[in-house]
Amino acid sequence: MDYTFARQKMVEEQIIRRGIKDPNVIRAFFKVPRHLFVEEALQAQAYSDYPLPIGEKQTISQPYIVALMTEALLLKQDDKVLEIGTGSGYQTAILAEIARYVYTVERIKSLSLRARKILEQLGYYNIFYKIDDGTLGWKEEAPFDAIIVTAGAPKIPDALKQQLKEDGRLVIPVGDDFSQDLLRIIRKKGKFFKENLGGCRFVRLIGKQGWKEESF
Repeated sequence: MDYTFARQKMVEEQIIRRGIKDPNVIRAFFKVPRHLFVEEALQAQAYSDYPLPIGEKQTISQPYIVALMTEALLLKQDDKVLEIGTGSGYQTAILAEIARYVYTVERIKSLSLRARKILEQLGYYNIFYKIDDGTLGWKEEAPFDAIIVTAGAPKIPDALKQQLKEDGRLVIPVGDDFSQDLLRIIRKKGKFFKENLGGCRFVRLIGKQGWKEESF
């Protein structure tokens, strides 16, 4: 399969045609080899317009959703970004193409280790990894210019809000199992301003300030 052609088609039809305009986001999508972040048996489907399983009841998100969330972060080249939910590592790679530093937290050790191996093989050395409860953020490295959460939360974790810089942006899906809203929160003068970017559906964000494991 010609993955370069498939990737180009994905960007043109699923990303640009649906209104993604940030040139840095588009450039990152053209560059990052999405097929390397899924199992070999699923690689032929990697550039299709839907999410795919990556094991441990987790998924790699639909390409458009990754693009929408990344664009919503309003990233600049010098930004320090916190990602909650390393997952496959694909979103991590997209962030690392745009921002100066990416700090990524994953609660499932096997996913974190696999993603790190792929990302390092691809030459990303501006990424820092942690295996922990992502709902608590990464307090030791705060504050962050932007925070992205790649799982659905019942409410916005207070820890993440507090780890945003002034003018920092937090993008997070919030809702229940069946209906979530993709929210962007911007911190200005100690206050948090919320914007609804539309409906979405993610796996649950498990942790102290998210869903409880036993209620999964």
